[in-house]
Amino acid sequence: MTRPLLILTVPHLCVIPARLGSTRLTSKPLRLLNGDPLIAVVAQRVSSLGIADTVVVATDDERIVDAVTPTGIEAIMTRRDHRNGTERVAEVAKLKRFADAEVVINVQGDEPFISREAVTGAVDRVLAGDALGTAAMPLARHDVFDRNIVKAVVDGAGYALRFSRDVPASVAWSCQPHVFHHLGVYAYRRSALLHWARLPATSDEIEEGLEQLRPMSHGYRFGVAVVHSTVFSGIDTEKELQQAQASARSLAERVA
Repeated sequence: MTRPLLILTVPHLCVIPARLGSTRLTSKPLRLLNGDPLIAVVAQRVSSLGIADTVVVATDDERIVDAVTPTGIEAIMTRRDHRNGTERVAEVAKLKRFADAEVVINVQGDEPFISREAVTGAVDRVLAGDALGTAAMPLARHDVFDRNIVKAVVDGAGYALRFSRDVPASVAWSCQPHVFHHLGVYAYRRSALLHWARLPATSDEIEEGLEQLRPMSHGYRFGVAVVHSTVFSGIDTEKELQQAQASARSLAERVA
């Protein structure tokens, strides 16, 4: 059953975590997309959606602050020892000036084309009662065995059963219509975010390199909004950066 889209009625904060230590695409936040640093493009995209009361970038490097500053969007320095983006988001959410943000949104710093539907879908799951929300889109056949694409198995009630880079041979993955392409957006109830950040890392989280496996191992459920408006998701490799460049040029030409 499709849940109705809810109007945001509580204060909400969007944090875009960004660090330079990407292993698959060196200095990813500073790589240029259509002539601008990727992190600046993402920040402007998220801000233009008008979904959050406040949009900030959370980083561990002054070069990312310098890249974001010309956009007029605030960049906040955070600790260098965070293990993932959610921990970085939680550090910002704990700041006194954001204490009234009951819903916190995390758009990953490599999602320059994130759609309004994906962000509001994740938030809507939280506003409807889930502690954690995220979004996914249909999985293209050519992406099934691409380990750069994170897959989400979703049950009939819209809850994630599993996230993985691979397609394991298990019963949970036997029903292909319920396997989706996970998008880089999370929404958290404030209390769930702060609890997540305190939880110990789990073996499957470390093995897969997927932070969302941690809360699932500790009993949390992710509500998943399945969307169809996002046509390009995430940039993890040189090839994907080139594809994003082509998409950005095409969009600019259509607007012009």
